[in-house]
Amino acid sequence: MRRLSRRSLLAATTTAAAVSTGTPATAATASAAPDAATRRLRTGFERLAADGYSLLEGDRVGIVTNPTGITRDARHLVDVTHADDRVNLVAVFGPEHGFRGTAQAGGSEGRYDDPATGLPVYDTYLKSGQPLADIFTASGVDTVVFDIQDAGARFYTYIWTLYDCMDAARIAGKRFVVLDRPNPVTGRGAYGPVLHKEFATFVGREPISQAHGMTVAELARLFNGEFLAEPVPLETVLMSGWRRSDFYDASGLPWVPPSPNMPTPDTALVYSGTCLFEGTNLSEGRGTTRPFELLGAEGIDRRWAAEAEQLGLPGVHFREAYFAPTFSKFQGRTVGGVQIHVHDRAAYDPVRTGIALLVTAKRVWSGFAWRPDNWIDKLTGSTPVRTMIDAGATADEVVAAWQGELAAFRRVRKEYLLYR
Repeated sequence: MRRLSRRSLLAATTTAAAVSTGTPATAATASAAPDAATRRLRTGFERLAADGYSLLEGDRVGIVTNPTGITRDARHLVDVTHADDRVNLVAVFGPEHGFRGTAQAGGSEGRYDDPATGLPVYDTYLKSGQPLADIFTASGVDTVVFDIQDAGARFYTYIWTLYDCMDAARIAGKRFVVLDRPNPVTGRGAYGPVLHKEFATFVGREPISQAHGMTVAELARLFNGEFLAEPVPLETVLMSGWRRSDFYDASGLPWVPPSPNMPTPDTALVYSGTCLFEGTNLSEGRGTTRPFELLGAEGIDRRWAAEAEQLGLPGVHFREAYFAPTFSKFQGRTVGGVQIHVHDRAAYDPVRTGIALLVTAKRVWSGFAWRPDNWIDKLTGSTPVRTMIDAGATADEVVAAWQGELAAFRRVRKEYLLYR
């Protein structure tokens, strides 16, 4: 691999402008060979390390990360950089589920000293603005580095940890560096409804689509260019050897569950659609070995799978399934429902599939209900999905309703794409 200097890394960062104006991507963003089997993906961290960490030279560094921040041989980047005299690592910042990943959904690890390194670990979960900026100031860092594996969905909270940390770094006067990793479900396109600002929460801060089809470095540029009050001093270390059509298994990287209910890349493939069942009284499969692939409730039988299968949705089959969650909804009780079997990843549309499953579940099961707090509106980013399904709309009619706003987002998104 060609050794990168600090200037080369900064040049790679500038590639965003070249791509957005139609200039061909440089070697920093292009793949090395047409066949994924002959290419080797190198993450942002791999490229940073290969350059001797020159981008961080002279700075006191803090890293926002979790168990997914690993090397190709499954060592954690905090452990690696802490042991390397070329990096002055002084702090770690943990998101939802925590730095070492000990917390379940909706939890974090709090403030503690990491037993392995002795480094102070600060909790960023549900913190933003000045309070989070104060944490960065108190930590004594000059540069905040972000390296977390995303799952490709708007409501996966790590991208909003990225957003909040960028904004807080701006307020605190810190430099921000994003080390890029693959979108595990490809970067081919954006799908689903776009968030309306009045529905902004930690599962969606800004108007992006439900499945965004971007990497974290691309999202960081989008946030900086479109949404932050003022841009943060931002640098990105891009991957090499990644193409937008690549699924995670083409990367050659080990998969570490980004959160306890994201056990495999197959989970990520369906998540941007079936996570919508969090907004209903059905189980979304938490407490099983196949979260978000298994869906069900007491009183549902084979009719749901049959109804869904009759739709002929591309790339997917539905199997009648029965399961007993060990925690979350219906804990310890046997429920009926469906298991999703994706047989053609390239043809599969997770958001359309999720909508179709909501429509058919409501049609075949009289007990169907939305969560009383209308959480579905926070997940979809607006009210039409709920109100249209309640009014008896078909899945195709619901999907058609968001096409205008999705087309507008796609035009903006295109300006920030960094890879072919």
